[in-house]
Amino acid sequence: MNPMTRYEPLRLDGLFNEFFRPAYVWENGAEAQPLPLRVDVKETAEAYTVTAEVPGLRKEEIQVEIEGNEVTISAETRREDKKDGEKYLRLERTFGKTARRFALPQDLDETKAVAKLTDGVLELTLPKKAAVTGRKVAIQ
Repeated sequence: MNPMTRYEPLRLDGLFNEFFRPAYVWENGAEAQPLPLRVDVKETAEAYTVTAEVPGLRKEEIQVEIEGNEVTISAETRREDKKDGEKYLRLERTFGKTARRFALPQDLDETKAVAKLTDGVLELTLPKKAAVTGRKVAIQ
C-alpha cells in the first residue's frame, strides 16, 4: 500500500478533553524562561529602524544601549507578590531577564537615537554615523 495515498479516519475521541479539563499549576518548580526578543531591522540611507516585540513591558523595564555599531535591548519583569489566601491555578506568564544584542553594518550616532514604545512594540530609530573620509593635506 502506498503511504502517500493511505487513508486514516479522523479521530475526534479526545478533541475536547483538554478544553474541559480544570486548570492546574505544574508543581515541578521549573519556571518558564523569558522568551527572546524578536526584532526586525530596516535600513535607509540615513538610519536603521529596529522594531522589537516587547508585549506587556513598561518603558521603565526596558533598557537600550548603543556602542559603536552594536545595539543591546534588555528587559526585566518581576512577578507580582502573592497575597495571603491567594492560590495560583495556572502560571504561564514568563518573568525574569531577557536581552538581545546584535551588530549593524555601520557605526551609529547614539546622540541622535530615538526610542518609542507603543502597544508592546519598541521602535528604535538609529541614525548612521557620518563616514569619516580622508582629506588631502597641501604641502607648504
